[in-house]
Amino acid sequence: MLKVRCEIDIELDTFELYELEITPPRDDFELEVARTVQVAKSGEVGAVGRARELYRRFGLDPTRVRPSSEALLRRLKKGEPLPRINSLVDVANALSVQLQVPVGLYDLDKVNGDELVIRLGEKGEGYTGIGKEHVNVAGRICVADAEGPCGNPSADSARTMITTETERAAWIYFLPVLDDDIDRTAELVAVFGRGLIRMV
Repeated sequence: MLKVRCEIDIELDTFELYELEITPPRDDFELEVARTVQVAKSGEVGAVGRARELYRRFGLDPTRVRPSSEALLRRLKKGEPLPRINSLVDVANALSVQLQVPVGLYDLDKVNGDELVIRLGEKGEGYTGIGKEHVNVAGRICVADAEGPCGNPSADSARTMITTETERAAWIYFLPVLDDDIDRTAELVAVFGRGLIRMV
């Protein structure tokens, strides 16, 4: 059973996903992609300021290092497509844009130790990011296991990334979300990840 410990003063919503069956990007997710693009272009998304304020609280400039939710939103507003990775990551990206809340996803079979810790990165800490050479987390909010940092609200690590082999995962909303948003998350995970959600 997933354990998450928070060493800094932030509110999270965290879930353990299990019995997952993740596939390559699914054609039947195109309706959700279209919905996400529509709300992004119309501005009917969650408040961008919440994630920016989270960054500022810890001395980060959100215009230099953007929350993943805002980076995806900016991408869609420029007419670029929503990245399609696999059926679970696609759900996370769509909900992150719609709610304007950064989402972290971690394959629990690749996590070292029995818990994830939300803390500030220490001097010199970082990791190889997904599609990035190096992500520096010194002084930044990060998610760490016994081996060290493996994610943050801007970019997750290649080490614990979600693939079609993933069967258990941690899903972290780096800001609190509404009960309706949690229900929608569970519904989309059940349909497109064929998995179940347990709140941590």
